[in-house]
Amino acid sequence: MQLFNSKLCAVCKGRKLLCGRPTCPILERFRVAKKLEPKINKREIFGSSPPSLFVGEFGYPKVRIGPLVPPLEGNTSNLDSPLKWENRSIRDILYYRSLLVMGETKADVNVRKSGRILGEIQELAMSIKPVDSEILLKRKPILKVLPSEFAPPIGPKAELLDFELTENPKIPRKTDYVVSDELKAEHAVMILYNSGFDEYYIIRLLSAGLLGIQRKLVPTRWSITAVQDTIGKHLRKEIIHYEPINEFELYFHEFLGNRYTVLLMPETYAFELLEVWLKGSLFGSEEPQVIHDYEDFRGRKEYVKETAGAYHAARLSVLEALRKRGRQARILVFREVTPKYYAPVGVWQIRLGVKKAMENPVGKFDTLQDTLNEVKKLLELKLERYLEKSWVLGLRKQRTLDEFLNLKTF
Repeated sequence: MQLFNSKLCAVCKGRKLLCGRPTCPILERFRVAKKLEPKINKREIFGSSPPSLFVGEFGYPKVRIGPLVPPLEGNTSNLDSPLKWENRSIRDILYYRSLLVMGETKADVNVRKSGRILGEIQELAMSIKPVDSEILLKRKPILKVLPSEFAPPIGPKAELLDFELTENPKIPRKTDYVVSDELKAEHAVMILYNSGFDEYYIIRLLSAGLLGIQRKLVPTRWSITAVQDTIGKHLRKEIIHYEPINEFELYFHEFLGNRYTVLLMPETYAFELLEVWLKGSLFGSEEPQVIHDYEDFRGRKEYVKETAGAYHAARLSVLEALRKRGRQARILVFREVTPKYYAPVGVWQIRLGVKKAMENPVGKFDTLQDTLNEVKKLLELKLERYLEKSWVLGLRKQRTLDEFLNLKTF
């Protein structure tokens, strides 16, 4: 489905909301751009980078990379910190990201061919606090806000002529150790994660080509998936040795127009994400389709086919909750995307949404039937549509599809 219907948009002009969304995503971006124009309408930008950088994937192995610098000084960490966006709206996120001006330059992913500017960007990436920085652009940045289902939205950008850190970045000793040692990227990721660094910091290091033995720049989108998948695999290997939970458990949370229902079963580990973009949502259709991906205790041997980065983000949040309890479970996550999610802001909202769901229990139940009866109350799409698709529920031995659809006793 096309993101926008040109004929419908021409008639609506953002006033009647004929698409069914609560806010016109086109007009919203214009409002943000107009509000920011006086602050960023120049070629030289000086400010405190959160710190933040972006690495594109188009043209790989020749990619576009650049620092993100706002025209603001001081503590700007909230501009690029999903950990601080729990109580923020989509409009807030678009505004934050629009403040970050990207000076982009082309680079070979092989960091051994890097020059001074890439070295400065790598120093920026290692900092745990905002760093005063200055970028010189070839022209005034184009005022766009480009949403993404993976990374947070990218704001204004223009070709980079020069970049310089105007103060020393604050780099932790542990980061110095990991970056200076020849460790496999997977090992480095887990050292940092188990040392208490949040994954967004680790993602930044991986993107900047600072982790691994044969180091390369990694597109931001790929880094997000790689880090969340790596951590998730290690947690899975740990929790499969724990005892299963004792009852069926149900959790729920709605975040930025995404509804997350998590069902835990008292059985050995397996995980499945069932996702649907409801009618009127950004990528929805007249007849919403359920997509899914899954794994058992052995994990996946191939790339996620349908739910992409959402899979790794949702899985990681549930695995962290189970690890904290020292238990394992069979996991089913329902993600329903409603029209309220009028602009994609990245998989961080899935990560946070499922995490908040795991902190919000609906109840515990003795049977799967009782649990599914409660699940029905939380879903907008008919439960039967999900049950027809679910692989995890299909694992229950010698149960027919008719039994599932009729919700008979299991």
